[in-house]
Parts: sequence; structure tokens; C-alpha cells
Amino acid sequence: MSQDRLIKLVCKTCKHPNYLTSKNKKLVERKIELKKFCKWCRKSTPHKEGKK
Repeated sequence: MSQDRLIKLVCKTCKHPNYLTSKNKKLVERKIELKKFCKWCRKSTPHKEGKK
């Protein structure tokens, strides 16, 4: 069984889910946080891993 799973990246400002990405849950135990462009806020904001 593969350990890579799809996760949602949610904007911390407006709480909209904007991106889908994968993460190896065996190697990465913490929640992923990336700075990405949010089309709702129209600027680059921090995005954090959200719930399914």
C-alpha cells in the first residue's frame, strides 16, 4: 500500500481550500504549511494542510 496521500491546502486568511497536493505521511509527521497564491484574497498567503 502506498503511503502518499492527497491533502488539501487551505488559506489561513479566508479559509478557502485552493490546492491539492500529496504528502508521504510516514516521513512527514507535522502539518505542511506553504506560501501560495490565493485567488480569493488575490495575494500570496500562507496555506496550511486542512481536513478532508
